[in-house]
Amino acid sequence: MLTSKQRARLRGFANTIQPITQVGKSGVTPELCATVEAALESRELIKLSVLETAGLTAREAADAVSEATGADVVSVIGRKFVLFRVSSKEENRKISAEI
Repeated sequence: MLTSKQRARLRGFANTIQPITQVGKSGVTPELCATVEAALESRELIKLSVLETAGLTAREAADAVSEATGADVVSVIGRKFVLFRVSSKEENRKISAEI
């Protein structure tokens, strides 16, 4: 669980990154979760977007993906959301050392 200060700092880091993948009309699939899992392991902080044709809101998608991957939801703004999870590999830990 993130504190409000940690969440604010992560939101600042997330301002400069682009969404790495999209949640489409098929929703939160196991393939999407696998992609997010791999991205979280290598980057720790990722941004995703939800297409308008998706049958769920950005908040619903963020909650579903975070539950499936064990990540924390940093922010949900519009159709985009940011997830954070500390990498299990020591060499991939970049952001977790700064917060």
